[in-house]
Amino acid sequence: MLTSRPARLVLGSVVVAAGLAASLAPLAGPASAASSCPWMDKGKSADVRAHELVKAMTLDQKVAELYGRGDLTYYGTANDIPAVPSLCIPELVFNDAGAGVGDGQILTTAFPDGIAQAASWDTAMQRKVGAAIGWEARTKGIDVQLAPGVNIARNPLNGRNFEYAGEDPYLAGQTGVAVIDGIQSQHVAATVKHYALNDQETNRMTDSSDADERTMQEIHLPAFEAAVKQAQVASVMCSYNRVNSVYACEQPYLLTKVLKGQFGFDGWVMSDWGGTHSTVAAANAGMDQEQTIGKGTYFSAALKTAVLAHQVSMSRLDDMVVRLMRPLFRLGIFDNPPPAEPGAYAANANTAAEKQIALQAGEGGAVLLKNAGVLPLTGTGKRIAVIGGPAGPAGAQNYYQGGGSSRVPLEGPNTSVVSPLQGITTRALQDTDVVTYADGSTTADAVAAASAADVAVVFVGDSNSEGADRSSLSLSSSTCTLAGCLPSTPGPTQDDLIAAVAKANPNTVVVLQTGGPVSMPWLSSVKGVLETWFPGEQDGNVAAALLFGDTNPSGKLPYTFPKKLSDTPIQSTKQWPGVTNSQGVPHSTYREGLLVGYRWYDAKHITPLFPFGFGLSYTSFRYSGLTVTPTASGATASFAITNTGKRAGAEVAQLYVSDPPAAQEPPKQLKGYSKVALQPGQTKRVTLSLDARAFQHWSTATHSWQTAAGCYAVKVGGSSASLPLTGAVGRGGAICGTAVSAPRPVARPSTASSRLPSTGLPVQLGAAALLLLGGGAAAVRLSRR
Repeated sequence: MLTSRPARLVLGSVVVAAGLAASLAPLAGPASAASSCPWMDKGKSADVRAHELVKAMTLDQKVAELYGRGDLTYYGTANDIPAVPSLCIPELVFNDAGAGVGDGQILTTAFPDGIAQAASWDTAMQRKVGAAIGWEARTKGIDVQLAPGVNIARNPLNGRNFEYAGEDPYLAGQTGVAVIDGIQSQHVAATVKHYALNDQETNRMTDSSDADERTMQEIHLPAFEAAVKQAQVASVMCSYNRVNSVYACEQPYLLTKVLKGQFGFDGWVMSDWGGTHSTVAAANAGMDQEQTIGKGTYFSAALKTAVLAHQVSMSRLDDMVVRLMRPLFRLGIFDNPPPAEPGAYAANANTAAEKQIALQAGEGGAVLLKNAGVLPLTGTGKRIAVIGGPAGPAGAQNYYQGGGSSRVPLEGPNTSVVSPLQGITTRALQDTDVVTYADGSTTADAVAAASAADVAVVFVGDSNSEGADRSSLSLSSSTCTLAGCLPSTPGPTQDDLIAAVAKANPNTVVVLQTGGPVSMPWLSSVKGVLETWFPGEQDGNVAAALLFGDTNPSGKLPYTFPKKLSDTPIQSTKQWPGVTNSQGVPHSTYREGLLVGYRWYDAKHITPLFPFGFGLSYTSFRYSGLTVTPTASGATASFAITNTGKRAGAEVAQLYVSDPPAAQEPPKQLKGYSKVALQPGQTKRVTLSLDARAFQHWSTATHSWQTAAGCYAVKVGGSSASLPLTGAVGRGGAICGTAVSAPRPVARPSTASSRLPSTGLPVQLGAAALLLLGGGAAAVRLSRR
């Protein structure tokens, strides 16, 4: 039986015929506002309308809303629930995912994958992408978009990291909030996923993620909390895996106590496709809707039987349906349902405006990792060698997005993809440059092309797909399909190809197309490294704009790039891929606790290849004048950023907090950031607010957030490893003093020979900056010395 999403996707090729679908499913259309439907009164609150509707429903009608009817059998969507005209209930149509409107859809836009969106550190851009996806979903007749994913990149080998937003819960949470806000602005329900601790593909249908309460509350759940509290997300998708031995979709601690209780979630919980394993246990634990292959198994007739047998109470059933209807009313889906089929299926959503958003998002998320004066490619009449399989039209089809349910389209080629070779060749015409291409299948051809060029640009990729974890940090030239990833045809490894090209041409630039960190044994031999992730259908145009300097790179790493796998927090097979117990259940133990990502490297004093938050620019920036002002519950930090270079650019200012020893927290943690665009010589003042949670830790004794008394350092800069400004905030009556030395440029001139920026400035403590905090005292201004 097909139970997982990768398996179900294989069915897509047989269901996209609109004529057949029209004969199998009712037409969508505006819900009737007849007098028989008093809940269609827009003057009433969403909660009142939902309760009125559910009160009028029969048992069969209630159950009918809690499971899907088919899988990719309705106009290439993930699932659907038929309309109920007599109750004015619109049809519900579900679709994947966070990088565009996928599944069996046609004429939709392939946006950059989630990791590229997160790497922009730009909530305005992320909201814009979400709104574009929401608009396309609505245009295509879809009510519920199955996005975004916010699982934490605990393990760099997770095959699905490319769908998510990196290793930090604050960054992942704010990225998710922005995307949700965008999707839901278009009268489309967003679905945050995969709840929870779903961070490996190995044994993902059966593995138990075993973590303590504090680790869950501080690292793996905050992004979901932000989706609920800040974005009022309509739906939460519970995941395949077990959590502490209990399947996530029947985990009462996660679903009822935390999600619906602690977070105050008032929407509905749907299962991942095939993630439901019971009727009574799942319903009573807090799951509200079953999604699976074909029609529901546990929440259809079996649920009705359980209700009649009083195994699931009528009040619980009513709550399940109210939770579904409430956000549909709130988002205007009842009042403004999407266009009807079959017209919606045939509509063109891949417009010029959507393509432009995809291009901007890809440019904003790309990260310049090294530049020893080779970039940008300026001047005219240059000879440029473009090398590597991912650069060509065929290769680009494998690297514009990762594989699995998030891919747009689900299977087959995407004719809208612009290959790097196409993008660079088109752009080179403006400068009368000559472009040659070698696909990298033989070293000799690649070396010949590189030797005859002024600059060699080598495109390499690491194929990632839902359903399979990576085997190492090395670049993999595998080809990923819906059935998994297979090695490419024989030829030089991508690492060997880069080494050979770099030996033949001293001006070698490497463009990485990966879903996460990779090792770089050739790093010292090349002059430039640009990470574009899986950049969507505008792949080649993104690369060209950045390489030629039409757009200044401004992305920052949402992952730490380790030097080697043994440096990472995953130190044993007990952590990953897990160990099977005597009952045959694999268990992955989160022994790293709070030390995920940069928290681990800081605590263990391990220098990574590239630190979290790192990214170069074609200009440089200076930080100065930090002021920390306490508030009743938190603080504000204000500082200046100056563009000290000759190009316009954008800098991501990052704020980290270091807790006092009593809190027993990691050395520092991201608590705020802002992307700031600056013209050459321009200075802007940035103010970031820190709420109470920025200074709290989870207490397992009280099962609540607590604040330890003491001094909290506030550190500001351009990456987790470059924080030149330091201030302090005292909590619990603590008196804290701090000052910093004079600021100096800390970011990334294009001629820098080193790949890493300054690690920061020395901190000097001075009595002149003493401040008694906690009583609304005046601001601390950090002096320049």
